[in-house]
Amino acid sequence: MALAESIEYDKIEVVGIYKAVQVRKKNVIKKDGVEIASNFERYVLSAGTLDDSDNLVDNPLDKEADGVTAIPDEVKNVCNVVWTTAVKTAYKEFLIAQKSS
Repeated sequence: MALAESIEYDKIEVVGIYKAVQVRKKNVIKKDGVEIASNFERYVLSAGTLDDSDNLVDNPLDKEADGVTAIPDEVKNVCNVVWTTAVKTAYKEFLIAQKSS
């Protein structure tokens, strides 16, 4: 009886005008190659955050929401494609407007 655990990134979705990237990962446990259990985790990535001077600091794309797990290359690639300069500029303006409301 061999147990194995794996992670599958089964959904990577781009949502909204600021191109938030939603990620669903499936944690799978298999016994002798047959899936016996699984659960899902989700997290959302945005293009960045504002610093104290209202400059947009790019999302470093290094760790998932748990602060430990590295973001997989397939997710990074999607982020790098959709987070264009225009998207980052619009997102920065949105964040600044949110601060003053």
